[in-house]
Amino acid sequence: MSHVLVTGGAGFVGSFVVDALVARGDDVRVVDCLHPAAHRQRPDYLNPGAEYLWGDLRDPEVACRATAGVAAVCHQASMVGLGVDFADVTGYVAHNDGATAELLHALHDRDFTGRFVLASSMVVYGDGRYRCARHGAVAPDARRLDDLERGFWDPRCPECGAALAPETVTEDAPTSPRNVYAATKLHQEHLTAAYAREHASPFVALRYHNVYGPRMPRDTPYAGVASIFRSALQRGDAPAVFEDGRQRRDFVHVSDVAAANLLALSADADVCGPFNVATGAPCTLYEMACDLAGAFGSAAPAPAVVGGYRLGDVRHVFGGTERARRLLGYTAAVERRDGLADFARQALRP
Repeated sequence: MSHVLVTGGAGFVGSFVVDALVARGDDVRVVDCLHPAAHRQRPDYLNPGAEYLWGDLRDPEVACRATAGVAAVCHQASMVGLGVDFADVTGYVAHNDGATAELLHALHDRDFTGRFVLASSMVVYGDGRYRCARHGAVAPDARRLDDLERGFWDPRCPECGAALAPETVTEDAPTSPRNVYAATKLHQEHLTAAYAREHASPFVALRYHNVYGPRMPRDTPYAGVASIFRSALQRGDAPAVFEDGRQRRDFVHVSDVAAANLLALSADADVCGPFNVATGAPCTLYEMACDLAGAFGSAAPAPAVVGGYRLGDVRHVFGGTERARRLLGYTAAVERRDGLADFARQALRP
């Protein structure tokens, strides 16, 4: 048994990590501020086997209390998603970067050298990995506004301007955040890596791909696309798919994400660095929306491809899982259609 701190442990992914740790027999402390972007009320699924500390990690006193006596940290707390607009920048930086800095400061004061697992994201890759028929593997610039306005959705080769073919992203791909949330997630990785180097603390960054499953918040711009589509279907509305619906993602069930966290927390001391947490079986957004609508039954409205775009979105990102399989022993267990069928039956968080 070890004493594990789970930040954001009342949230979507964090609560599943808490359940898995408690079931394994660990001594679990949760710190969570119940941020209103994710919580309208205290959840009813909180695990009675964990200790809960309600407070904001940006408060040094809360961070000090949270870190007392812990042997490992699983840092899930974050504002997620693209948000409403750039006015969210201060909130994202404060809650993602500022809270992480305060947590690391508290751990420094305690000479913490235990294992640290960070919930990172595939958004740090930006537009992912691509190949040009003429120039080979290239790192594209951000998609051009004039292309998006004309409905040309794919990134272009920086050498010749041709459309690029997407490839699987591995952990050695360059990072290139395209929005505020992505920038904060990469900064979290950098801050924690700096702490790990100075304190010889084993550090893993789990780069989640598109996570879905029970306990997702509903009807909020901060939720993931699966929750947005699920909320629309529950209202009887067609899921609205931006661009042409052919953008590719990897949708991974929250139970597989929780399993990856336990593996990362239990890994050998020399197992460190970034890991994709995905299924290795990507699909288009339109395919995912159709699978989810189909799980609602024949009366559900079909997804509607509506065009349009969100400037901070990227075109294709889907990750390779070989490194996670080889070093963590991670393999996703939930097939997409099975997971989405279960997701369609489960209530979202109020």
